[in-house]
Amino acid sequence: MTMQANYVTRDNFGMYANSASGPGPSLMGADTLMGNDVYNKSGEDLGDIKELMIDMASGKVAYAVLSFGGLLGMGEKLFAVPWAALALDTEHKRFTLNVAKDDLRDAPGFDKDHWPTMSDRTWASGVHKFYGTAYAAD
Repeated sequence: MTMQANYVTRDNFGMYANSASGPGPSLMGADTLMGNDVYNKSGEDLGDIKELMIDMASGKVAYAVLSFGGLLGMGEKLFAVPWAALALDTEHKRFTLNVAKDDLRDAPGFDKDHWPTMSDRTWASGVHKFYGTAYAAD
């Protein structure tokens, strides 16, 4: 049995060791979120978080980059998922995204060698529309 990477197993500073105190789950360490699994509400594995994209003007997380498909990093598709589309599942220590696995195959995505211009308003609007989240251009 392999151990899943999640925010508890990636906690090098003991932030989550005592559930009665500490920062989580209201505030989470960015490094502890990398590699966390993402599932949908039907229990389908949608991939894992590879990167967090931070809006430097607001200081807020704008997107989580989700990796889906492929084998050992080959052929995987990346998706910029609006942070508002993800929910932290503290019971299973993973994230939930309300998208069917088959629908995710049609989501706006990219490969590791061709990242989109995420600051482009047209691109961002399309991504938010796909995931059903609000997009505030300014």
